[in-house]
Amino acid sequence: MNPVESLFARNRSWASRHVAGDPSFFTRHIAGQKPHTLWLGCSDSRVAPELLTGSRIGELFVHRNIANMISQDDESLMSVLLYAVDVLNVTNIILCGHYGCGGVLAALKMKESAGLSACNPLERRVSALRQGLEADISGLGGCQCHADVADKLVEAHLRVQFERLQALPVVQQAWGQQQSLTLWGCVFDIGSGQLKELMRTHGRTEE
Repeated sequence: MNPVESLFARNRSWASRHVAGDPSFFTRHIAGQKPHTLWLGCSDSRVAPELLTGSRIGELFVHRNIANMISQDDESLMSVLLYAVDVLNVTNIILCGHYGCGGVLAALKMKESAGLSACNPLERRVSALRQGLEADISGLGGCQCHADVADKLVEAHLRVQFERLQALPVVQQAWGQQQSLTLWGCVFDIGSGQLKELMRTHGRTEE
């Protein structure tokens, strides 16, 4: 069986099981959604937010991209953020990175000048990621091959993106209007299946 055909078959089985135990399981969601949390994460296939958090349908509003990057120039990201905060009134935003992130590893291996002539979107993204980590990478010297080094860079990358997230106008405006909104920064450990909280804030950044 083709892998996609298998996905459809498993979907039918999944839907049937839920309806058998709760006939209104799906129909009660037709009227709309009220997620409590916006999840901003990496597109990595091993980091599926609903699965790793055990979330139910309707709990998470999700946006994922390569290396969970925050950029005000990313219209897809910004439209999701605006909709989540202004329309859905989520009370939490989780920014989640993960150990073993391919984007961070690619940035680590990229030569300092390689990004200047990046000719495709993926290379430009990795180049931007490297620029955000330049000081951390430079501080490594020649020791760049150990797993713990890569893990520390994943955490450093998350901190950079977290600072960008809390500085976005949509977030600052929500806080300025006393809207309940907490930002969470965490890393998913693929090896253990557990989330590690690194930071949290629920107020405006200092001006």
